[in-house]
Amino acid sequence: MHDAHRSGCPINLTLEVLGDRWSLIVIRDIMFGNRRHFRELLQNSEEGIASNILADRLRRLVDRGLLTREDDPSHKQKAIYSLTEMAIQLVPIFAHMGAWGRRHLPVSEELSIRAELLETGGAELWDAFMDELRAKHLGKKLAVGTPSVLGRLTQAYLDVVASKAKSA
Repeated sequence: MHDAHRSGCPINLTLEVLGDRWSLIVIRDIMFGNRRHFRELLQNSEEGIASNILADRLRRLVDRGLLTREDDPSHKQKAIYSLTEMAIQLVPIFAHMGAWGRRHLPVSEELSIRAELLETGGAELWDAFMDELRAKHLGKKLAVGTPSVLGRLTQAYLDVVASKAKSA
């Protein structure tokens, strides 16, 4: 089957895969929220994705090679979604998008803290995070005692949420 593309421009081709309203949000939630099941992605969506849209995006992302879908051995009707190497390599793009958003848009403190940490951590932190994602999603091995970037990002988010709750 031949896919027709508007052009061979790498930016155009990337937008054909990721340029809709939800694909990057779904990848973000798997990457930064560690949400691996349909129900987790649906119920914990900050933006309120509809179930039919989520099902469509998950199917598209699997078809495009950004996610894999495997049956969950703990439950016959559940599937586990995992990032592929192609999706993991989006970490620097997410970092740049978050930095741009923090500079130019009215972001919330709690939802931008991870972007701030990724921006200040730079390529070294991005590489460590990608290695952690490869371990979690692709079965690669990490050195024993490797600190969790996701844990650090999640804790920073939780700390801001707790701080805001105390001052409210």
